[in-house]
Amino acid sequence: MIGELFQYAFLQRALVAGGIVGVLCAVIGVFVVHRNLSFLGAGISHSAFGGVALGVLLGVNPVLAAIGFCLLVGWSIAWVSLRTRTGEDTAIGIFFASTMALGVLLISLSRNYQQDLFGYMFGSILAVTATDLWIISASAAVVLLALFVFGKELLFTIFDPEGAAVAGLPTERLYFLLITMITVTVVVSIKVVGIVLVSALLITPAAAASLLSRRFTTILPLAAAIGLGAAWAGLALSFWWNTPSGATIVLLVTVLFLLAALYTQLRARLRLKVRGA
Repeated sequence: MIGELFQYAFLQRALVAGGIVGVLCAVIGVFVVHRNLSFLGAGISHSAFGGVALGVLLGVNPVLAAIGFCLLVGWSIAWVSLRTRTGEDTAIGIFFASTMALGVLLISLSRNYQQDLFGYMFGSILAVTATDLWIISASAAVVLLALFVFGKELLFTIFDPEGAAVAGLPTERLYFLLITMITVTVVVSIKVVGIVLVSALLITPAAAASLLSRRFTTILPLAAAIGLGAAWAGLALSFWWNTPSGATIVLLVTVLFLLAALYTQLRARLRLKVRGA
């Protein structure tokens, strides 16, 4: 049965795209979870609706249009939260609603919006084209390279922002960089799991890995393994069961999170019993 997944070109592209997105979301998700930016991930993913609608209306690649659009949204959120008295969550809520409204307005001007946008709303991994795969691969390479170069500085600002500022690190620029990485990750993932579900793939593997370990050097590869496993297993199950791929992947990673939570609870109780004995 497994061999069936490698017989068709569209399934091969789906496996590659799912694997890249699963790992990328999980790794960036670790920074999202520890920086308490989960709401930002949801806000950016829903903002992508406006970017995709703009791309459909203008006749350009919807993913590329959404990347540019969401970068402007993400940077605007960062600027408002840093430069005004508006809180970060409030800024996200404002842009969340306004960009969704813009998307609704734009799709009302497009005659073919239903067919074009449905796959982006709920994911269409089996429809990933060679062009989509190149965009996903190139974007992932850029994000992971930035993470490799600036990873230590980002960690410093996440866990000790005041100390990072005192040490002379450009904390605001690093904050903008992190938002840029989150934005690109979210947008290139919507073809796989959809606008509605992408924030779950961004957050859940990182949350599960954080339950299983407290060491950041362990959490990163563990989250990547969970994201990759969920993407590939979810795709296989959706192919065999004829279920929506994005929803299957997200539900599977949620099950993995619940198993991780159950395991940590059982481990904690066992340790208490051992100490009591």
